[in-house]
Amino acid sequence: LTIEGPIRLVEPGQTGSVIVADQAELSRDLQNGVMVGARMVMARELQLAANRIGRKDGRITTLTEVVASSCRICASDPTPLWEIRARKITHDSDTRQLHFEGAQFRVMGVPLVWLPKLRMPDPTVTRMSGLLRPSFRTTSSLGAGLKLPYFLALGPSADLTVTPYLSSSYTRTLGLRYRQAFDNGTINAEGALSRDSIRKDENRGYLFADGTFKLPSDYTLGLQLKVVSDPSYLLNYDITEDDRLWSGVTLEKVHRNEMIWLRAGNTHSIRSGESNSTEPMLSGDFSWTRVVRPAVIGGEATIDWSVHAHRRASDMTVDGIDDSDTVSDGRDTLRTSFVAGWRRQWLLSGGVLAAMQTELAGDAVMVRQDENWADHTLRALPTVGVELRWPWVATSGRASQVIEPIAQLVWSPDNLKQVANEDSLLTEFDEGNLFSFSRYPGGDAREEGLRANLGLSWTRNDASGWSLGVTAGRVVRLTDSDQFPTGSGLSGRRSDWLIAAGLTLSNRALFDSDFGFSRDELRLAFAGDKYQIAAGYLWMDASETEGRLTDTSELLLETGWTWTEGWRSTLSTRYDFTAERAARATIGLEYANECMSVDLSLSRRFTSSSTVTPETNFGLSVQLAGFGATSTSRKTTGGSATRVCRY
Repeated sequence: LTIEGPIRLVEPGQTGSVIVADQAELSRDLQNGVMVGARMVMARELQLAANRIGRKDGRITTLTEVVASSCRICASDPTPLWEIRARKITHDSDTRQLHFEGAQFRVMGVPLVWLPKLRMPDPTVTRMSGLLRPSFRTTSSLGAGLKLPYFLALGPSADLTVTPYLSSSYTRTLGLRYRQAFDNGTINAEGALSRDSIRKDENRGYLFADGTFKLPSDYTLGLQLKVVSDPSYLLNYDITEDDRLWSGVTLEKVHRNEMIWLRAGNTHSIRSGESNSTEPMLSGDFSWTRVVRPAVIGGEATIDWSVHAHRRASDMTVDGIDDSDTVSDGRDTLRTSFVAGWRRQWLLSGGVLAAMQTELAGDAVMVRQDENWADHTLRALPTVGVELRWPWVATSGRASQVIEPIAQLVWSPDNLKQVANEDSLLTEFDEGNLFSFSRYPGGDAREEGLRANLGLSWTRNDASGWSLGVTAGRVVRLTDSDQFPTGSGLSGRRSDWLIAAGLTLSNRALFDSDFGFSRDELRLAFAGDKYQIAAGYLWMDASETEGRLTDTSELLLETGWTWTEGWRSTLSTRYDFTAERAARATIGLEYANECMSVDLSLSRRFTSSSTVTPETNFGLSVQLAGFGATSTSRKTTGGSATRVCRY
């Protein structure tokens, strides 16, 4: 077929190519032939303009004297932001690869790189071996550096990424990431090995691995491994700010009326001033919970059996002179607990909701290597409570409002045997546990005595979907049994007042009758089309019992602005008012259009310790659209700019 143009040839499928030519000579089935003055568009992203396009066997397309770009080209400004000019490009529709010969990479018409041969995936490729986007990183400790990752597709369900990293201040780092998917789970492992100028003549590195697998009978198995060569490596290479690395195994099964959960492993601390030998780093937890609804007495009953064990590496039976925390440096503990509870609710006249709740908790505790505690302890604590709720509901227009006063009276004996407290040193008093039998997070300590939990809540539900709620309350006790430390908000006969309010602006505060605040947490969040902001402020009184020797006063701020189409900036910081310095600050600038994205970042970590020093990081990454299935227009947050031709 000899065809005079214009000619438009469309391959089937959503990602098929479109070829437009001035003239063509094609076979009758359109699978072979030559087109002159042609332009080829692949997957609506990559444009290739050539003097001549040849097709062979219906799958090999050869373009000569060609220009390739994913940028929009206008008649008034025919120079794209970036382009690749080549003597010849060959595209194989089966392998979905583009082979360039005599390639020249240009930015705004200026030649930058010459390559005799170049291979790239076409826009329809989702997995293919090859180089990934490089990134530039400059730090005050390592200097300017380049990361150049190479992706190896090891079949349809496994891959390996190799990332060499070189810097001017001498670092030779090789990073590896391996992923594999199975019929019943996945595994992921990543790590790196380094020789650098920060710790001269030392091998440094890390290894993080995790896996998740589905087992028979609806069990899920989880595996995790985290190891690092030295305390400062993860911060030096901007991997994570985690300073406690847990390795171990988890097993869980969750059904409507039953939950089984197990977690066992070891924690390795790289936190300054924390010892891995005198802290309970090796630990295990098991929990079985069953919910039943007895037909005879009604209501809902819950049965919970749990086991907790931990071990310290030290063999000392007394507190050492290094930490002076009054805890034996080698104390090991095993505790098994059984808790059975029952609750039933009745609707009284006038819309009053009445409830009765009972609970029996029993513990068997074994302590080793601590002279201050008995080797074996058995104890039990019964608890009984009654509750009255009187919700008032009003509807006006598009909104409904609910005001609900709540009074709960709880009694349990105040003669519970004390055991070594490991899991209930840090207590939180908030709207989630205002009406709980115990405000302790674990089972080593349980709340005792006669107390009344009093509260009032107001909720406004709008028809458009948003709601606003406020909760206020406090705990009143018959006697002060000195169960909670000062500063927790729960000490004394009367707890501090709890005020919690939430919308996109939320605040939780604890203060006494003289309005002396012991804790306050303020959060503000707003997400609009162009502006996003998340801010928080935290205040906590010093508490030696909870390990805070000084007051905590911190401000957290995270913002994002979309200035114009395609341009976006970010700012985040955490400021410590007690230390009168910022802990970390980060500034980012992003630009994305239909053919490329540029990401600039500048961050500064101000904290220092015996293992790390303050450090500044500068990062730069550039991504070109049109190669592989990762379009900048699809992945860039805040939207990307599509340039418009103006005449």
